[in-house]
Amino acid sequence: RGRRVVNEGEYVEMTAITKEQSGPYECVSSNEISPPDVRTVQVTVNYPPVISRARSTGTPVGHRGVLQCEASAVPLADFQWYKEDRPLVNGLNGVKIENKGKQSMLIFFNVSEEDYGNYTCVAMNMLGITNASIILYGKNARFIKYESAGAMHDVNSAALCPSISPCLLLALALFYLSKF
Repeated sequence: RGRRVVNEGEYVEMTAITKEQSGPYECVSSNEISPPDVRTVQVTVNYPPVISRARSTGTPVGHRGVLQCEASAVPLADFQWYKEDRPLVNGLNGVKIENKGKQSMLIFFNVSEEDYGNYTCVAMNMLGITNASIILYGKNARFIKYESAGAMHDVNSAALCPSISPCLLLALALFYLSKF
């Protein structure tokens, strides 16, 4: 990526490495006798999930609605969706959960009044867990921007929750650990 690490020796030590330093590195070995030998090494930096996109959405009753959540992480994040503190199950109650790479979508086939409310997208991998609160609201609803307890709610952006309930956190940790 245009950066150069010059080191004379048998190894390179990278301290306080960041995810931006992931990528290919070339090792060049040379002497006066033969042409240089060049090898490429791929460096992967693992990091916990960071939710980069979570947008609240307005959808009229009877229409298809989609809530989206995107998280970057290495290894890739696993996603879970909740309404209040209840986990949502794919295919039940008219919702479908689609996970593709770093994106998760909660799809409502036929939005009803009961579907409106606050949803939580949880992204987790073995290094950490994070969540974002996303609101599904009626198309004609009017929202007022406000701040409360460090969380910001806005019709055009997600409410990023600074904390998660201890019971939900314990349930998620047990679920995730049961995969191993």
